[in-house]
Amino acid sequence: MDLCERPEARVGLMDIDPDFDWAPQRGRARRAIALIAASLLSVTLAGTAFLHPSLPAFMSSSSTKMPLMHAAYRVAAVDFVDRGTGNIEGQRFPVAPPTTSTAINWANFLPIGTSPAFWHRNVLPYTEEYQLSIERQLGRATLLTASYVGTQGHHLLSSLEANPGDPALCASVSDSSQIASGTPCGPTLENGTFFPIAGGVINGTRTPFGQNFTSDAYFITIGKSSYNSLQLSLRQRISRLEFLAGYTYSKSLDNGSGYGEQINVLNTGLRSLSSYDTRHNFVVSYDYQLPFDRWGGPSRLVKGWRLSGITRFTSGQPVTLVETDDRSYLGTSGSGPISLPIDTPSFTPGSIHTGDPRVGAKPYFNTALFAVEPLGQLGNARRRFFSGPGLNNWDMALLKDTAIKERVNLEFRAELFNAFNHAQFGQPDGNINDLQIPDKDTGILNGFGTIHTANPPRIMQLSLKLLF
Repeated sequence: MDLCERPEARVGLMDIDPDFDWAPQRGRARRAIALIAASLLSVTLAGTAFLHPSLPAFMSSSSTKMPLMHAAYRVAAVDFVDRGTGNIEGQRFPVAPPTTSTAINWANFLPIGTSPAFWHRNVLPYTEEYQLSIERQLGRATLLTASYVGTQGHHLLSSLEANPGDPALCASVSDSSQIASGTPCGPTLENGTFFPIAGGVINGTRTPFGQNFTSDAYFITIGKSSYNSLQLSLRQRISRLEFLAGYTYSKSLDNGSGYGEQINVLNTGLRSLSSYDTRHNFVVSYDYQLPFDRWGGPSRLVKGWRLSGITRFTSGQPVTLVETDDRSYLGTSGSGPISLPIDTPSFTPGSIHTGDPRVGAKPYFNTALFAVEPLGQLGNARRRFFSGPGLNNWDMALLKDTAIKERVNLEFRAELFNAFNHAQFGQPDGNINDLQIPDKDTGILNGFGTIHTANPPRIMQLSLKLLF
């Protein structure tokens, strides 16, 4: 059996989407038997691969949407009301198909803000994967494997703001003393009209498409990622006990974790920890046949007892930092399927000093090191550079197999998920604009740096299964 076919060889690797059309490209594999003896076997394996995934299925389905003049959009003749302001916007649908003599009032459709467009010069994404493994048999029932596994992603599908604001232009008319009349430029006002005191008019600060478009994005293949890991696994069978233990030490970097997360429009090569980066990951699965049958008693009562489980200890995934007040004057909050801007807070170097999430009176990390970004600039904090709470989880099961007849078997299962009821906390709030305010009833602190989610507590289920 090849290394890639065994479950233990995949400990710590990211799952591959089964809906992707992974076309085999080119690659090489090497297997060298280093030492063969009566009771000792060492094997070295190496491999490389170049893989081209297809683009996600939504890209093809998005091009099949019906136009606005289609009969499916013929709704009741009532006015639309703006949910945010309460303003009556009138009834704009259905849209009559235009002819050469039809006068179109384009003001009804401005400014244009919609789902991301597909960049016309996109190329096919691909990954380079490489692996070097050494296997060593220890005794007759123990196998030790040490592997280096790496992956480089190129031209990955990402989101990029197509019509960002010009911070310098906005800053030039951001004060009442800089304009002759009207409202000065500022956060979220990139589509405004401004009248400089020196004369003239500025029709919005967005470029290159201007005031008639809001925050829009491209789906564009400029994403890149890297994953490097040391993976160790130990498999052993000892009489009634069988276990598989795996440990992965890894680091994953990218400039955008998926097409729902925008790439920095001012520095498209800026990388940070991937949202799914897990630095340490230890998993052990085990199955032990309980020795009740050695104590004597009725065969059907004392035979067939087993204790099995999966235990996992991992470090936490990175905390995603974000600032949503648009102090950068870039106006990127409407781009991408996930409408978070590229803005991040400013960071003063110091000890992050993550704490105990059970202490609800203070944040999980040192929020005093962070401040809102300067006006007209992005903050200097990387999107992700430290991690949230880790995982300490035990899933266990007690099983009893009872043979009723030759081909009839009754299986009893008592299963415990999170058997020791250990609190598995979620991620801290990484939005610096979420104010830190104690709850008036509980006194628990809400806002930036605090944690208010957790995985389920202990769950127990009992089952009986008749096999025939």
